[in-house]
Amino acid sequence: MAVLSKHRGSLEVHETMMGAARGRMAVALDLLTDALAMVGQHGVYCQSTRMPGKPALDIALVLEQIADAKELLQSAIELEK
Repeated sequence: MAVLSKHRGSLEVHETMMGAARGRMAVALDLLTDALAMVGQHGVYCQSTRMPGKPALDIALVLEQIADAKELLQSAIELEK
């Protein structure tokens, strides 16, 4: 898989510390955190016309979905302990 070679360094570090499954979930969590930051930054520039100061609805939905995915991954990591 391309994703395994693309993130080989991070995977090796996290898998060594946490085991294969939890290590991969930790890397996925890091990637989601980075995506959340990038989309959040985009939301600063794409604000809702109805609610000034709030991100556009599509940006808000993406932020919510990424946050939910992070929460699910975090709970899965906790179950693996």
